[in-house]
Amino acid sequence: MSLDKDLQSREIITKAVCGKGRKFSHVSHTVTPPFSPTSILGAWIINNQFESIQSGEGVEVVGTYDINIWYSYDRNTKTDVAKETVSYVEIVGLSYLDKKHRPTTAEVSAVATQEPNCVEASISSSGDSVVIRVEREFQVELVAETKVFVIVSPYGPSDFDDKHVDFDDNGDGDFEDLDADLLEDDLD
Repeated sequence: MSLDKDLQSREIITKAVCGKGRKFSHVSHTVTPPFSPTSILGAWIINNQFESIQSGEGVEVVGTYDINIWYSYDRNTKTDVAKETVSYVEIVGLSYLDKKHRPTTAEVSAVATQEPNCVEASISSSGDSVVIRVEREFQVELVAETKVFVIVSPYGPSDFDDKHVDFDDNGDGDFEDLDADLLEDDLD
């Protein structure tokens, strides 16, 4: 690079979002309550906890949640709540990845854009367990050090002082032909 050029470039090392991904999924779980259910009165998921781990060119979301199923048994004469903690691993691929990031500086994070939610609960064909269908969605990011290239002016910011963007009303003539009465009719 020549020292006498007006403009020069520099490489800046900075932390930036170098990868992003999102995954929506449906999963099914089977919960076997202590008594054979007659009917399902409610099903919900609580206590979702997770962490993210970098895995190749993706992110693993590893977590647990509690499934609660309120059901009746003994021919709808009694009720109970079955509780079960479920572990899960969701591998979220990165739809965007800057290959020039420094892998040793990478940090990953995950956000549940849709918390795990029970969308269907039904008694299994055997009649002794409950099958629930769960929807969940995660968004992940990979932040790492990477290089960006910038143009540098050797004269500093004073080199740009004479640059001015004109936001004056020179374009008013564009609307002179419009008939205001027609516009008011459109609003009525």
